[in-house]
Amino acid sequence: MHSDSSNRASWGLKLAAWGGLVFLHFPILIIFIYAFNTESSGFSFPPLGFTLHWFSVALARADVLEAVKLSAQIACLATLIAMILGTLAAAALYRRDFFGKESISMLLILPIALPGIITGLALLAAFKSFGIEPGILTIVIGHATFCVVIVYNNAIARLRRTSHSLIEASMDLGADGWQTFRYIVLPNLGSALLAGGMLAFALSFDEIIVTTFTAGHERTLPLWLLNQLSRPRDVPVTNVVAMLVMLVTMLPILGAYYLTKGGEGVAGSGK
Repeated sequence: MHSDSSNRASWGLKLAAWGGLVFLHFPILIIFIYAFNTESSGFSFPPLGFTLHWFSVALARADVLEAVKLSAQIACLATLIAMILGTLAAAALYRRDFFGKESISMLLILPIALPGIITGLALLAAFKSFGIEPGILTIVIGHATFCVVIVYNNAIARLRRTSHSLIEASMDLGADGWQTFRYIVLPNLGSALLAGGMLAFALSFDEIIVTTFTAGHERTLPLWLLNQLSRPRDVPVTNVVAMLVMLVTMLPILGAYYLTKGGEGVAGSGK
């Protein structure tokens, strides 16, 4: 009797889990189907046929290419800044205890914990107070604020798993600080930093809330997609671009997962 009830509970949990996954991913599947729909309105279901025509149309649009280029540039710059600052912060905080350490850790994590609208408003107010006009620089700074958290969490989690005796042995054998970092610390951090960088790139590439407050006249790909909602004639192209955005952001996340699975979990992989 107990076994039967346990099996029913197990099947119930599995069905609930699969139901949740279907609920979350069904809209994504619909976008993928619409991207290949021959109907120019883009919303006929079931599709009247399948075509690759809209892909060629989307890739020939100058506004789409400019938005993709801008988003990629911003994501690369924000990720680079996050890799440097996040790694340095993790190296400074992972072992030593000092007054204010917990406050500094909280400040590092705060941008990703706060609602995006709060972060965006705070950044806009700060930029205005310093007389900085919104543009590419402000977008990069805004994205770097939460990308740093991703890299920091991954780096500090890996550093805590690294035996400090390796560093001590390196120093005892005559290596200076740079040599120890290059030959001991960095190889151990490699996959964690790569995973953190890939996650940071994915988050930056499709960020829209903070970007809305810091973009000024610049138009990243997510802002382009938001603007397309008022243009029903461009629905097929919008579906294609939305699908490509999902693929661009999904692949780095999957890559980060495979890089860090097997006991080296990604810390702070959710925003």
